[in-house]
Amino acid sequence: MIEIDGSHGEGGGQIVRTSIALSAVCGEPVRVFNIRKARPRPGLAAQHVKAIEAMATITAAEVSGVAVGSEEVIFRPGRIAGGSFVIDIGTAGSITLLIECLLPALAKGEGPASLQVNGGTDVRWSPTVDYLEKVALPAISSFGVEAHLRRVRRGYYPRGGGMVHLDVVPGALRPADLAIVPALVRGISHSSNLPSHVAKRQAQAAEEALARSRYQGEIEIEVLQAPSTGSGITLWSGLKGGSSLGERGLPAERVGQNAAANLIEELSSSAAVDVFLADQLIPYLALAGGSFSTRAITKHTLTNIWTAGRFLDREIRIFEGDGIFLVEG
Repeated sequence: MIEIDGSHGEGGGQIVRTSIALSAVCGEPVRVFNIRKARPRPGLAAQHVKAIEAMATITAAEVSGVAVGSEEVIFRPGRIAGGSFVIDIGTAGSITLLIECLLPALAKGEGPASLQVNGGTDVRWSPTVDYLEKVALPAISSFGVEAHLRRVRRGYYPRGGGMVHLDVVPGALRPADLAIVPALVRGISHSSNLPSHVAKRQAQAAEEALARSRYQGEIEIEVLQAPSTGSGITLWSGLKGGSSLGERGLPAERVGQNAAANLIEELSSSAAVDVFLADQLIPYLALAGGSFSTRAITKHTLTNIWTAGRFLDREIRIFEGDGIFLVEG
């Protein structure tokens, strides 16, 4: 059984998700302990529990310690089955982080899988659903993963109510050497149960900020009546993205400017992928090999490299030069 100290490195929920994902793919039982040890509320949060339970269902796994607040989990995977699954995270738990956990296993399953996932599509501390669809999945597809995502409706914090469909066709993974992809900046500015000018102001402020840095953007506007109330904007260009979510007291203009600033910082670098995508790609790099460059190495990326090294023999190396970091496996 592989032993993972959940307090290592970044010490958050990601080390749990990556451990469970690679356990399922490699068919190796894993024990994760000291889960989120240094957090104000240590142990598993509700959305971590849902991710582990979903993976257990998909892989017919035996599990123990899967409860809110638990600081130790044992996961013994079985076969990775195909089929149709409905996963209800509850309220506004992150749909994208759950999919990030399940996708490596689904890509190596015995047959096609179809998921309906209910929860939050645009919530803090996680990639937005538009980022997942427009940036992360295209990058992951370079490693041979065939996954198609369809957003049915958005869900914002705290009520959630979002729904996403994900279809995955398993296949052989392949090495990928990701390079910078020059592309027009595109985006989606959205709001639900708010005046229509909110999404428009977000988009206009983002376009103006991009123009000041000599980038032209095409931003779609969505004015919705979803089960929950909120707003946000996601921008992308090639394998880089930036996003920002609305919140009470934050002007719509600031929301758009923040998203633009995030993307402009990434576009100012000659690296191939943004810093948030970098850590999401580590499991695929460890499984299949390849390389990519990024402008910075985050604690999340280092933690994922360490975790992958507990399951797989492939060495992932980092080289620094010309203001960017090359990550190679």
